[in-house]
Amino acid sequence: MWISKPCAILLCCLISFISATILQNGQVRVTNYPNTVTEASSHNWRTYPASATEIRYKGRWDDDHISWWSVPGLKFGFTGKEVGITFGPHTSNGVLVAFRINGEDWQFSNITTNATHLLVSPSTEGVDLTSPVSPSTFELRVTNWAYGVQVKSVHVAEGASLIKLKDYSRRIEVIGDSLSSGMYGTYEGLSSYAYGLAAGLGDTEYSVTAYPGICVTDQECWGNPRGQTYQWYRTSDTGGRATDIYGTNPPLWDFSKQQAADIVVINLGTNDNNTANNVTNEDYYNSYIELLEGVHNVWPKAQIIISGLWNGFGKVGNTYVQSPAFVTEIWDVYKHFNSPSYLSSSHPCPPRNPLKFWLPSCKPGRPTAPFVHYFNTTGILQHNDIGPLWHPTDVGYIKVASHLMQYINLKFGWELRATGPEVFSDTLYWNDQDSY
Repeated sequence: MWISKPCAILLCCLISFISATILQNGQVRVTNYPNTVTEASSHNWRTYPASATEIRYKGRWDDDHISWWSVPGLKFGFTGKEVGITFGPHTSNGVLVAFRINGEDWQFSNITTNATHLLVSPSTEGVDLTSPVSPSTFELRVTNWAYGVQVKSVHVAEGASLIKLKDYSRRIEVIGDSLSSGMYGTYEGLSSYAYGLAAGLGDTEYSVTAYPGICVTDQECWGNPRGQTYQWYRTSDTGGRATDIYGTNPPLWDFSKQQAADIVVINLGTNDNNTANNVTNEDYYNSYIELLEGVHNVWPKAQIIISGLWNGFGKVGNTYVQSPAFVTEIWDVYKHFNSPSYLSSSHPCPPRNPLKFWLPSCKPGRPTAPFVHYFNTTGILQHNDIGPLWHPTDVGYIKVASHLMQYINLKFGWELRATGPEVFSDTLYWNDQDSY
């Protein structure tokens, strides 16, 4: 998303520390998140290592069980009435996580580095209920896109156990920048359209490889050293945490760790479009083609949705108009992959580029039918759906998620299966007064 130089400097300063404060229209929102820190030695727990097969990691985590990108999480079944997690030294101190059991509402807590947190206890609402969700499930999601957790171990009550849950049969991947990572949303990743889309569809695994300021073009953009044509293949994002741990050589992501995506949604180009980053229209187009070729090579059966960019609104005379961004280029990318010449080509593998030795092996003869689709965002958002720092409000994110859900339902026949449990938190606004 477009960020002015002063705001970019402010952003860098803000992410150097973590605050539990959430601002709502410039006013402090009362949060009162419980302090869940506990002394592990005071409990008679059964302890599982972070590598336990019963723990299903969601999104991208490295081999040291450090979370990356937006809304990574974990999920498992459990018996008993207690769940504790010990977090390691690479946990961002104060990072806000959301967690819940079964179909209960999200709860929140700020996590302390090198500490154990009691997240489920006998007093937790719903812990005594055994149906219709059985076995009981525990899910955790990291809300902050710039921060993460490191899981060292998971604890349950003495005599209780963890239970490995089956993954849902369908999966979505969202590739993007700040617009997909939920920047300036109340709960950041957990308020993003990307999360709302996947969780709103229900019964869907998801991964959000999105980070603010990143370009699709492989170059420095707003402090991000690489673009998504490079970083999407890496385990970690482009943030300072990753640089501190991995320097300039983050580990490759092992795509076999998770099931192949059925649908990939891509929203990229707002940062490329900013003149401060000096990306030409031609470079953007070629980079987008390169990224889609790479995604299709990794997941040949995936349907790829490329999103039009809303790029903000401005006052013109006595009304507001939407600002265009790469309209022609995105449409040309769509036309390229749907052209008869492309779909009829045998697509032999090109010579391997020694400068991109890390790319997965090419699979020749891949396309058999159209697999790239265009999602037009025109008319979904209006000017008051964009906050003062050029990103959607919570309502704006919800609108984008809702339209994408219906697009996928109509285009691919996916049923909407989230039929009750909370998706977005703190969105219960109502008015019980009439005749005023």
